[in-house]
Amino acid sequence: MLASAVVGVGFIGPVHVEALRRLGRPIAGVLGSSPEKSRRAAEQLGLSRGYANFDELLADASVGVVHLTSPNRLHFEQCQRVLGAGKHVICEKPLAMNVRESAELVALAARANLVAAVCYNVRYYPLCLEAREWIASGRLGEIHHITGSYVQDWLLHDTDFNWRVLAEDGGELRAIADIGTHWLDLVQSMTGLRVVEVCADLKTVLPIRRRPAGSIETFQANTTAPSDLVDVPITTDDYGSVLLHFEQGTRGCFTVSQVTAGRKNCLRFEIAGSACSLAWNSERPDELWIGERDRANELLPRDPALLHPNARRYTNYPGGHNEGFPDTFKQLFRAIYEAIDAGDPNAATYPTFADGHHEISLCDAILHSHRERRWAAV
Repeated sequence: MLASAVVGVGFIGPVHVEALRRLGRPIAGVLGSSPEKSRRAAEQLGLSRGYANFDELLADASVGVVHLTSPNRLHFEQCQRVLGAGKHVICEKPLAMNVRESAELVALAARANLVAAVCYNVRYYPLCLEAREWIASGRLGEIHHITGSYVQDWLLHDTDFNWRVLAEDGGELRAIADIGTHWLDLVQSMTGLRVVEVCADLKTVLPIRRRPAGSIETFQANTTAPSDLVDVPITTDDYGSVLLHFEQGTRGCFTVSQVTAGRKNCLRFEIAGSACSLAWNSERPDELWIGERDRANELLPRDPALLHPNARRYTNYPGGHNEGFPDTFKQLFRAIYEAIDAGDPNAATYPTFADGHHEISLCDAILHSHRERRWAAV
């Protein structure tokens, strides 16, 4: 069985390590931004090795799969190098900083004939997979429109700071790219409809943030004394609303925000069909709302006994035993490693580099739409 290595030891790297352990996959080690961070993370996570640098990781012959949870600006080069070393790659989103880079990575992955996946884990909530089966079977009828949001509050204060707020580290778009692409990937994967045109309105709510001497971890409170904070101009979006045109004439809209007090990590969608509607909320992930016109509405619980077989295979606990955020990574990696073990990267049921490229193309269109105050084609 191929061993894995995880690059990045901040918020999401340990999530990858935990999910791999739950699947029984061997982990060779981790790589942080310095040898000391690597060593400390390996010790904290109970792993035998903290790599000194990226070269050392790639030279480890026991590693066949590399998970990239590093800052966005590093993804392009690191993906290139992993594929060039003949190893499978699983990259956190966004895949790259722009469409030129992401298109190049799609072509490189195809030539390498290796599994190249992007971590759009929200697809793997069981009831999102169930919604996909309902739509594919025609139970919703014709889809009229799709609406929703993804809102958080971890960047509400001007003293909230993280590398993601900086365009040079995270990209010109932040809330849209960081969480909005999760929403976009989810609804497109469920409905099978691609977004083809966008009209966007974005806002940097806090154009000045106060940066501590050292950046804090994602979702962690900043305890730096006010006298140790430095004002930093911010150009990335805290908020955005986007009108959507999907294929086949379906309409939609969604809102993202990282400055909505009280919303810790709330993704919502509502899909309105001619026969019924479906709605779901990530903060109540074990309930799928079914809207009816001529009879009482229903709530479908996440119970394997009630789900379609394609959704049931990605749920591991009986009804009433909640499955949430960490479980989505386990199920995403299950799908990816099945393709790795089968040696068939073309039999993809997981989000691929091509999906990651499409999301960056969407971000590019959204940014152009906002700047030019018009509809933009994807």
